[in-house]
Parts: sequence; structure tokens; C-alpha cells
Amino acid sequence: MDLVQVFADLDAQPWAELEHAYGSAEDVPGQLRALASADEEEAGEALGELYGCILHQGSVYEASARAVPYLAGLAAAGVRADELLVLLGGIAESEAVHDGTPPGECQAAVIGQLPLILPLVDAEDAAVRQAAVWAAARTGAVEPVLPVLLRRWEREEERLVRAELVAGAVLLDPAGAAVGMVTAALGAGEPGEVRIAAVLGSLDLGLPWTGTHHQAVLSLLPADPLVADRFDLERTEPLHCIVEALLDRDTPADREAAFALLDFALRVPDDEVRAEALWATEQACVSSRSASARLANPLIALLDDPASTRPALSALDKLGPYAAPAAPALTALATEGGDLADRALKALVVVDPERAAPLLARDLPDRPAALGAACGFPYGRLDGPFPYHPELLAAARARLTVPELDGNEPIHLARLLASWGERAAPAFPELAALLGRFPTFVPAALAAVDPGRAVVPLEEAAVSGPEQGRFTAARALHSLTGDLEPLLTALAAELAADDTHRIRQAARATADLGKDAAALVPRLRAALGTDDDRVTTPRLDADLDIALALWRLTGDHGEALPVIAAVLEATDTEWMRWTAVNAARAAARLGPAAVALRPALERGLADPERAPAMALALLATGAVTQHRARLADTLLRCAERNADPMGALEALAALGPESLTEPELHRLTSLAERDQRIWSTGLESDVVSSDARFQETARALLRTATASRRTDAPATD
Repeated sequence: MDLVQVFADLDAQPWAELEHAYGSAEDVPGQLRALASADEEEAGEALGELYGCILHQGSVYEASARAVPYLAGLAAAGVRADELLVLLGGIAESEAVHDGTPPGECQAAVIGQLPLILPLVDAEDAAVRQAAVWAAARTGAVEPVLPVLLRRWEREEERLVRAELVAGAVLLDPAGAAVGMVTAALGAGEPGEVRIAAVLGSLDLGLPWTGTHHQAVLSLLPADPLVADRFDLERTEPLHCIVEALLDRDTPADREAAFALLDFALRVPDDEVRAEALWATEQACVSSRSASARLANPLIALLDDPASTRPALSALDKLGPYAAPAAPALTALATEGGDLADRALKALVVVDPERAAPLLARDLPDRPAALGAACGFPYGRLDGPFPYHPELLAAARARLTVPELDGNEPIHLARLLASWGERAAPAFPELAALLGRFPTFVPAALAAVDPGRAVVPLEEAAVSGPEQGRFTAARALHSLTGDLEPLLTALAAELAADDTHRIRQAARATADLGKDAAALVPRLRAALGTDDDRVTTPRLDADLDIALALWRLTGDHGEALPVIAAVLEATDTEWMRWTAVNAARAAARLGPAAVALRPALERGLADPERAPAMALALLATGAVTQHRARLADTLLRCAERNADPMGALEALAALGPESLTEPELHRLTSLAERDQRIWSTGLESDVVSSDARFQETARALLRTATASRRTDAPATD
């Protein structure tokens, strides 16, 4: 096929009327022609531009399907054949179809070009053969593609092409030819690239895990290089993928198979193998409740290996209570210098706070991460305040006098001192000296460490201090003296600020004062946004807080309801789901007075991320029209899918765990006791503690349900 033939009808297409990721597709013909340019740089830029506009982050568009025949024609003509075939495969497999593009249109377009693609499976160039196998398999067209791949398998010698053939057969014929192919490909005579493809294919097919698979994986480590030149970007870390797939099977045997692989790999004296194993171990601990106990010992042992220490520290964060034996090793690391010592001390702060305190005191200026952990940043994972230590107090006081003190350090120091209360009173002068520089967080620390001496500086700060700190100073002063006037003045100023975050804080503080803040009602009304303003989540969230404050101050729900209703309507899009959750929780606060919101709340039950908050609001308003069993099923499904699982438990508690049926109780028991973690919203480092909180709450609900059944059981003679 010559290029004249390839581009024969290119300009006849309505490109200007078609869309790609950046709007009109009128630039696509120029990009397609540039692919055939003799200028390598121009052709490379054109390929990058096409990826960006017709396969943008995996999404396909109207223009994607129209471009397919020209891409296939260019590949058949030998123009950047391997690269264009990979692009065609990506278009064929994409399930991210942009609005306005008929589902399946792009895949059908690539299938239509199989007469040009399939002959390239036998191309002389191995890179082209590999790409052709990839693209053909991604079409899902079994009848025309599978026989070609099977014939090629019989005579193909290039390892990467053979690996792609295995993966293609698994994709196209999982119940037939693929089983025999992966079994044969596992053989010791096959190259590592083919064997690892067979292991992954076996898991995709759901085949039983055997000693053959186990030994194959161990013999192939490190496995990352074996897939580095494959096109499957989701399989670039084979050991992690294998462990994840085994854990997802959720059987004792498969879990033990995953842990046995990791246990062995963590002990292999090879830096690359250990690096792969540490990453897979970290992810296993995130997903499996039993992984931490099973893998703690080999993981902790790697703290003594300089090449593995850093990733081992990261994984250690996921061990929860099973990290306790690491305290001696962490102590040794923390006495050294540099960032690694800071990270080790940060871990020790959680594992053994008493042992960490003097070490933190000794090197406080160089331990920012450990200091953050000591004051509970970011998630307060310590059980209570960090231990008081006289040397640490002295070190904190010294740091407070450093002229260049900035960033998070002064915040963390103030929080740490405040957590110690009056034991930190000697630090009062240093804190007071910083009141002008850090007016937003020092007031609370002053009030905590020395309530008596704090009154005078707080009075001054509330009236004449920096504007951004008057509210926090007035609030701290009110907590000590009950003096309301400075706080009301500061709140009035905050409600008038051109900053939604400040408005939200002020609205919440005003609501906490209740009718004592009645004078601020006009200020609250003035702070409400208009319908035109309610286009961002911060504005919507601020209006919800203002509406609740108005209700708390006036006792009248008449002003709050329209605001909540408007927010629910404005957040009927996927990316505003959490503001919709806030609106539902605001409705729940109003109770039966919010019954008029029932239609919007019931619509929200269809979204798993929103459903728990919507259910809670419906229960609070007394507007549950669904059968209670249907609502229980909805909430249990939310928890099972990790969609606001803690909210689902809260709503189940409101529904009444005693009303759950036996099958529903079995589901709740499974959630509480299964091996797979429940991952609430938050950072990965917090998943272990988050899951522990979920377990505790679920077990409490089960105890309530069990006690209720015993109480309701008929008496026997």
C-alpha cells in the first residue's frame, strides 16, 4: 500500500465537525500526514500529538475511529509500523468512551482494519510482529484473530512475541486454547518473558495455583525486567500483580501462596529482588488483614540492610501493631544522621513513643517528620498525646527562639506543647513572643499551657493583633474567660471575609455559640452565596455551614432548607459527590424538618459514595419510604465496595442493627472478619488504622444485634 492510496480520501472526512480531546479534530489530517515525514523529529511529534488527542489518557473520541483506517494503512505501508500498531491496540481496548462517541465504534473500526493488521503478525521485524499480536488481540475478535495467533505460536522464536501470544490467547480464548498454551509456556525450557506471561495468564484464567507456579515465580525474580518491553502498562510489576491476584481470590490457600512468595523474596540476598518484594509486601499489607502478622518478621529484618532500609520503612508503616518488634532497629537507625534517621524516628514515634521522646529531643532541628508524627500529624495515629519529656520541652523552647523558624515546624511545636497542657508552662514566654508572627495557631497553645497568664496577651491579640489571628485569639480567650464580646466582633469580621475557608470556620464557631450569637444572624445571611456563586465546592460547603448556623441561632429551619436543597441540586455531578454528602449530613442535622428534601435524598441512594449519607438523612427525617431491608442491602453493598464504609455503618446503626436479617448479619460479620481490608477514605499510610476502626465499629453493631436477639428470644421452661 503506497501513501497516495493511504491518504486518498483523508481530506474528504468532516474533521472540523469531529471532536477529540482538545476540541475540533481539524488538525488530525496534518498529524497523520506528518507521521510519514522524512523528518524524524516531525514524525515523532505527530505521534505524540495523536496520542494526546485521539487516545488521551486512554480515552477515545469521535475522531479516534475516523483516524483508524489511516493509522492501519500507514502501518501496513511500513511507516512506524510497531508504534502505530500499539496506538491501534490502545484505541481498540479503550473502554473510556467520550460522550457523543457510540460505544464500540472505535473497537469496530480497528476490527475493520484486521485485513491490514493480521499479515503483520508474520512480519520480518520482531518488534512489528509483537505489536501486531498486541493490537489484534485487543480487538477481541476471536474468529479472525485466534487462528492466526495459534499458527504463529507454533513457529515463533522471539521471546517477547511469544509472551504477547500467550497474553493474546488468554484474552481471546480463556476457556479453550489459552489453557493449554499457558501450561506449555510455564515449562522450564521457555524464556523468562514467556514463563512470567504464563504465570499471569494462569491467574487471569482462574487456574489453581500449584507448586509449578510457585517455583516458576521464584526462579524468575527479579521479574520487572521480564515485562519491561511489553505493551501492557498494568503489568509492569509482576510480583505485585501476582500477589494481588492471589489475595483477591480470598481463600486460605491462595493467601498462604502469596505470603510464601513474599516471605521467600524478602530473604533473597539480591537488592532488585528485595525491592520488588518490599513493594509487593507493602501493598499486601494494605489489602490483607493477615499480611502484617505473616510478613512482619522478614520485613523488619530488612531494616538492617542498607539497600532495603528506606522501602522497608515505608512498608513498616502498614504493619500496625505488628511493627512493635522493630523498635530496637528503628532506635539504631534514628541515632544516625540525615533524612533516613528522621524517617526511622517518625516510625519509632508510633511504634514506641517513650523510646522516641529522648531521641527527638536530642536532634529536634533535624527531625521534621518525626516532630510531625509526635504532634499527631496528619491523622493523629497516636493513642493519646506524645509522652512528656523534660529534655524535649527544653529542645522545643530552644527551637521557638530561632529567628528563621517557619513552615510546619512552629505549628507542630505549638501542637505538641498544647498537648502537654500545663506541664509545658515553662514554654509560655517563648510562645507568647511568637504570637504576632504566628497568630492563627499560637493562641490555642497559650491557653493550654498557662491559662492564667494567657488572658492578657489573648485580650490584646483579639482586639489589636494581626487581623488573620483575631478570631483564633478571641476564641481561645472565650474558652478561658467566657468573654463573648471579642469573639462576636471577630466572628463578624470573619463572616465578611473574602475567603470561603475563613467563612466556614466562622460559621461553625457561630453555630457552636448557639443563641448567644443571635446578633450575628444578619452577618450570616449576608455571607450566604447567591445562586450564581454556587459553582465551586468551597462556596457550596461554606453555604451549608452558614445554613446550619442560621438554624442553630434562630431555631427556624426555613432559611436552611432552601440552601441545602440548592446544594443538593448543584452537586448532582460525579466530581461534587463529597459536597453532596455534606449536604445530606446537614439535612440529617435538621431531622424531621428536612422531610421536604426526600426526593433529592432518595435519588442520591443510587450512588454508592453518596448513599450512606443520604440514607442517614432519610432516617433522621423519618422519610424512609424504601423497604428497610432494601436500605440495609444498599448500605451493606456500599461497605462491601469501600464506598464510604464508615458512613454505611453509621447509617446501619441508625437503621437499627437489631432489625437486620440473618443473611444481612452474615454479610456484616464477613465485613468485620474477612481478610480483605475495608479501605476508608484517606492516605494509604492510614489504611491499617482506618480498617481497625471499621472492624471495631462493625463488631459493636454485631454485639448490639446479638444482644437484641437474646432479649427478644422466647422464654423456655
